[in-house]
Amino acid sequence: MERTKLQMLVLTLIFTLVIAIFAQLKFSLTLVPITGQTLALGLAATVLGARYASYAAGFYVLLGALGLPVFSGMSSGLDVVFGPKGGYVLSFIPAAFFIGFYLEKTAFTKRNAWLANILAMFFILSVGMVWLKTVADISWSRAFFGGFAPFVLGGLIKAVLAGWLGIHLRNLIRKKQQ
Repeated sequence: MERTKLQMLVLTLIFTLVIAIFAQLKFSLTLVPITGQTLALGLAATVLGARYASYAAGFYVLLGALGLPVFSGMSSGLDVVFGPKGGYVLSFIPAAFFIGFYLEKTAFTKRNAWLANILAMFFILSVGMVWLKTVADISWSRAFFGGFAPFVLGGLIKAVLAGWLGIHLRNLIRKKQQ
């Protein structure tokens, strides 16, 4: 394995752990507490690109599914992955891929990172809301006002922060690798 592939694997594992740690961070901008896992996911995707960010998100979901307490509130298990919150968790993998892919196909700039992270945030919330409505067998209105609307403001803040910080971190890592 060449040095850069090994470095990327190490960074992937580090970002898997960062997502798990940030999932435990809770803060409130509204009545609904917001966790830091989507911020960490956006950081991972902005720094690593599509392939390795997808691996980091996939490892995170796998670790939680296998019973390691990596999901928010130190939760884990298949009941989380396939329960009412599962749509949010499972959407992390394609969202991470999208952010990285978009940046790879355009350019790793703050503007592109902000756009990619914001679009991914709306994707995660949309998939999560539809999953919540289906699994919990609730109305669209209840799913929207309980599983989408309360998270938009925090999601936008985290998406912008992930794009800005992610580009700075990516540039710093790239300088160290040279």
